[in-house]
Amino acid sequence: MRNKKVAGPGKVAKSVDVVVVGSIGLDTIETPFERHADLLGGSVSYACAAASFFTSVGMVGIVGTDFPEKFMKLYRSFGIELSGLAAVPGKTFRWSGVYDQDMINRRTLATELNVFETFSPELPEAYREAPFVMLGNISPALQLKVIDQIRRPRFVVADTMDLWIDIARADLMNVIKRVDLLMLNDGEARQLTGLHGLRQCAEKILQWGPSHVVIKKGEHGSMLVSRNGVFLLGAYPIHTVKDPTGAGDCFAGGFIGHLAAAGRVGETAVREALLHGSVVASFGVEDFSLNRLAGLGRRDITRRVGEFRRMIIV
Repeated sequence: MRNKKVAGPGKVAKSVDVVVVGSIGLDTIETPFERHADLLGGSVSYACAAASFFTSVGMVGIVGTDFPEKFMKLYRSFGIELSGLAAVPGKTFRWSGVYDQDMINRRTLATELNVFETFSPELPEAYREAPFVMLGNISPALQLKVIDQIRRPRFVVADTMDLWIDIARADLMNVIKRVDLLMLNDGEARQLTGLHGLRQCAEKILQWGPSHVVIKKGEHGSMLVSRNGVFLLGAYPIHTVKDPTGAGDCFAGGFIGHLAAAGRVGETAVREALLHGSVVASFGVEDFSLNRLAGLGRRDITRRVGEFRRMIIV
């Protein structure tokens, strides 16, 4: 585990290469094999941790006064810049869910928004110069607010979900016009476009503004579509999935972190970033919460990336 010192909430922010905005939660997760309560979760937790293996990352989120100090220390151990993390009176967002036997489908048992209900992201001054931005799965209106605060973004990635497609489509379409890459799963791509074939879906979304679309297909990997063509990437086949929660956020965080570290946004760099994001996500599901990532080193990632390349090259 790395022990890079960072500023905490309320201190002067440092400049970062990547800004990640999203939810922070305390999760209770039950699988067919285990149950754990009060785990560190939320899209920004997973994405920041994943990005931190490659570059400097700043977190923007909100927690309540009940947020455990041990999780703040965990963030710091990843080297995450925390000046954009607001700690306010009240309770932290909580979510609980149970996974089916297939470890893919899950049911939400309870959602308590708490302080997240009033979340209105305000970026520290230093963050506004960040060239790379990851907009986690929050309302499109909040994603737009973040975009408006970034002065000269080089590459902006947005995640979304079926809820926003249903209830906030107009704002979501405005987000899509202003980002470089939209990330969504296969069902959401079909819901958003009204089409069935995933390549058709992606090409339709490209017409709305982004230069890239990534369609996530869970255990079957992902599909990148751009104006340069289609890139298909399988998922690294791990032996045992212990907790799939946050896999998509690890994927997105690893992707944007590697892209920022490369300093290039051409097609080859985007594809390489996708591969590295997939590998980081494969580690994340091997344990609950950030536990697996916390014990991970860059050498572990490099080794698995090499192994993955040998699997996918003919």
